[in-house]
Amino acid sequence: MKKIVALLAFAIAVNTQPVAAQQTAEVEIPDLSAYILTPKPAATPRINGAKVFGLRPGSPCLYTIAATGDRPMTFAAEGLPKGLKLDAQTGRITGKLKKKGIYNVMLKATNDKGSYERELRIVVGDKLALTPPMGWNSWNCWARDVTQEQVLSSARAMVESGLVNHGWSYINIDDGWQGKRGGKYNAIQSNSKFPDMKALTREVHDMGLKLGIYTVPWVGTYAAHIGSYSDNPDGVNQWIKDGLHNEHYRYQKKGPDADYWQDRKEYYIHGKYSFVEADVKQFADWEIDYVKYDWNPNTRYHTKEMFDALRSVKRDIVLSLSNSAPLADAPFFMENAECWRTTGDIRDTWASINSIGFSQDKWIPFCRPGAWPDADMLVVGLVGWGPKLHYTKLTADEQYTHMSLWALFASPLLIGCDMARMDDFTLSLLSNDEVIEVNQDPLGLHAVPVWRKGDNSQVIYVKHLEDGSLAVGMFNRGEKAVNISINPRMLGLYDGDRVVRDLWRQKDVGTLTSDRGERFTALVPAHGVSFVKVSPGNSDKQYTEKVTYASSKKK
Repeated sequence: MKKIVALLAFAIAVNTQPVAAQQTAEVEIPDLSAYILTPKPAATPRINGAKVFGLRPGSPCLYTIAATGDRPMTFAAEGLPKGLKLDAQTGRITGKLKKKGIYNVMLKATNDKGSYERELRIVVGDKLALTPPMGWNSWNCWARDVTQEQVLSSARAMVESGLVNHGWSYINIDDGWQGKRGGKYNAIQSNSKFPDMKALTREVHDMGLKLGIYTVPWVGTYAAHIGSYSDNPDGVNQWIKDGLHNEHYRYQKKGPDADYWQDRKEYYIHGKYSFVEADVKQFADWEIDYVKYDWNPNTRYHTKEMFDALRSVKRDIVLSLSNSAPLADAPFFMENAECWRTTGDIRDTWASINSIGFSQDKWIPFCRPGAWPDADMLVVGLVGWGPKLHYTKLTADEQYTHMSLWALFASPLLIGCDMARMDDFTLSLLSNDEVIEVNQDPLGLHAVPVWRKGDNSQVIYVKHLEDGSLAVGMFNRGEKAVNISINPRMLGLYDGDRVVRDLWRQKDVGTLTSDRGERFTALVPAHGVSFVKVSPGNSDKQYTEKVTYASSKKK
């Protein structure tokens, strides 16, 4: 085991005084290097990330070409439409497009080891998030204690670790940033832990990343800060007027009978007065890119109100609903949000991953580009939901299952750990481009179960990919290692040879030939997975060649 002693600095100044003292936290991190399967990226260029990108007419564009390989590296974009420009050194595409349309652009990355080309499809229309959002969220590590400096630290770590080169782009602030109302729109302003939200956004954008923020359609949030509704027409909640808050304007009763949990009914309410439009205008002025909207139950009225407000500003802001979205309203969410949480809060235990991960089938019909059922954040690395962090309680095999399921289900991928202190194993989980490609596949389909053992201890999921190939996850939910097999008939494949490629190891590991009725068998550890890609899929050529041969033989 490795012991890492780290200083957690929570000293954002208020009138030059710290809001919290520095704390020394001793964190024990297991050495999981023996379980690393992902190969190191090659020195030659490789373009990764989304192959399709959506924006609305007139909205500012920020797209960072994700590419691994030795630096320095230069970028080019053939066919880039007028209105957009590329920075050849950073690989960032910026600008605006006025008219709807589809633009096929050939991207190129070059270094002294070689070059790499790949197509990007830019779709200007009504849909955003044409692939599942990939990024980081502050809640699972710092919860309500999050600070501006911690958010910046995470953004810097996303760049310095190289995750930005694999397609990760969002840096999302969860609950805990809110102060009180004011400013140009009488909107929520940030508290003293976030002294300059506009500067924060600018710095995150300058790294080629995007910034997200959090609010609720209640008087108060889950962490007891103000929401986008109020019980007073001036927007100043009564508990703020009564002084029932701490220095960060978090609800706090005084005296020995104060009980945060018992008092929730005072602010877990919608209130009479909506300030949603005011808050969205402020978010747009801050140049926010993503809004997490959190309450339960996720009602149609409040969803539509926020969606319409976001669409009224000249900025593309992804709407992510939370939590436990009702299945009955799934068709509505598809048209009025980009993402919606299908569950309550995830935890870093096998019981949580097992329960959430294998209960997503009901959302299969509602998953497509621009509409993503969200199975919640990735609980890998250092998590803790507050100042004191711990290493995830998931085993290495359970973490492979976690990441493989989220890739197959096209769930948004939001890292929940302290990225500034990622170990090599966690980094390897988050930087496997072949696994990420399954999640980011342009078809945007949710995997379907094609086989289950009677006791449901084993299950095989298949996801169809744009190139016709199939991503296959063979999962063992049991307590002992077992052999799990696939064959062409199970996958619906007819004549021809198929290559079986291990996605985590990024290497070919077998073949399937339908003519010989072959099977591919993997020994899958307890709570683990064998995650493979089978290619090519069926094609007209296979069928027509067989027909032609049979016809000529008959003559």
